Amino acid sequence: MNNPLMPKSTAVWLIDNTALTFEQISKFCNLHILEVQGIADGEVAVGIQGKNPVTSGELTLAEIKRCEGDSTQFLNKLEDIIPLSSEINKKKKSFTPASRRQLIPDAIAWFIKYYPDLTDAQIIKLIGTTKNTIKSIKNREHWNMQNISPKDPVLLALCKQSELTEAIAVAKKKAMKNK
Repeated sequence: MNNPLMPKSTAVWLIDNTALTFEQISKFCNLHILEVQGIADGEVAVGIQGKNPVTSGELTLAEIKRCEGDSTQFLNKLEDIIPLSSEINKKKKSFTPASRRQLIPDAIAWFIKYYPDLTDAQIIKLIGTTKNTIKSIKNREHWNMQNISPKDPVLLALCKQSELTEAIAVAKKKAMKNK
């Protein structure tokens, strides 16, 4: 969530420390030009400390000088070379709520019955289980084996059909390669 004071604090610093026009500052800070004028007049953003966009990595001094020299130019924000950790596309970890965990053995039995070519790693990735659980069901040693019946994991909402289809295609390709 963006802090609504950040553009204003940057505008305060730009007004106090540069010769940029109100229009240039309003475009860069994404504020209305009258709001920037109000900041300059001391009517808006009273008590907000200015934030230096050069030290925060949003601008360079050369960019500010370029726009100070030509009022028709607008500031270009620097692009982050190193993304913030929150912006890195992390792999979503598979978490199964407690209410669905009791369904996992049924899904594992379904995989074993209908798609024996799937590896344990693929099953783990699809439904978020453990290797020991898969092994105990394969060896019919699971503590609740008499109550386990094969059920489609997609219908149990443990995985998506697209993920399942992709895993099956990979397993078939590996099986063909091994033959």
